[in-house]
Amino acid sequence: MNQDELNGKAEALKGKVKQAVGNATNDPDLVDEGTVDEAAGKTQDTLGRARRKVGETIEDIGDAIKK
Repeated sequence: MNQDELNGKAEALKGKVKQAVGNATNDPDLVDEGTVDEAAGKTQDTLGRARRKVGETIEDIGDAIKK
C-alpha cells in the first residue's frame, strides 16, 4: 500500500463518520460534507492503487528484460 491509498482510506472513513454524525444530529450540511469527503477519499485510494499497479508492471517488465 502506498501513501495515496492510506490517505484515501482515512479520508473515506472520515467522510463516513461525518455522515453518521450528521444523520444522528439531523445536520444535512454535515451529511453532505461527509459525502464529499468519502468520495474524495475513494478517488484518492483508487488513484493510489492505479499508481501501485503501474509501478509493479514497470518492475515486472524490468525484471523480464534483465533475464
